[in-house]
This record gives sequence, C-alpha cells and structure tokens, in this order.
Amino acid sequence: MPRPKSDFDQLYPCDFYEPDELLDDDRMYTVYEIARLLQGVEADAELDRETEDILLDWAIPWVVFNAEDLVVAEPESDEEPGYYGLKTDGER
Repeated sequence: MPRPKSDFDQLYPCDFYEPDELLDDDRMYTVYEIARLLQGVEADAELDRETEDILLDWAIPWVVFNAEDLVVAEPESDEEPGYYGLKTDGER
C-alpha cells in the first residue's frame, strides 16, 4: 500500500553509480558483488542471506538499466551466477 511522503523522516535523491564509477574495467563481478558495491560494501563482504536478497533488489534493475555499458560472461557451473563487467572501448 502506498504511504504518504510525510510518513518518512527523510527523503533522499535516487542517484546510482554509473558503471565506470563502480566497476574496474579489468574485472568481472557477480550480481551479488555488484549489489554490495552499490551499497558501499566490499565486494567480498560476508552478508546474511536476508540482507543479500534485499541488496539484489537494487542491483538487478541497475544491471538491466546499464546493460549497454556491460559485458556478460557465463558462470563456471549451472549452480553459480554469471559475471558482469564494464564494457571497454575494444568491446563496444
């Protein structure tokens, strides 16, 4: 159910990192690692499953929105996530 803005103590701008601000151009990241980075957490930080699920709610739309600036690599197995990286000039 929608809530009135007045219910909230503070409202923030909905600004997200640009891919080149978030990702190193020589690295590939899982969506879980991207989720952590978007929240200012180290990519390899240990998080409980519930927190990680919440962070994914932010990361998946970010990946979709920025898809034209990213490259994708297959996972190492069917049980692992794929990898995303910053598209470099040679890959455009």
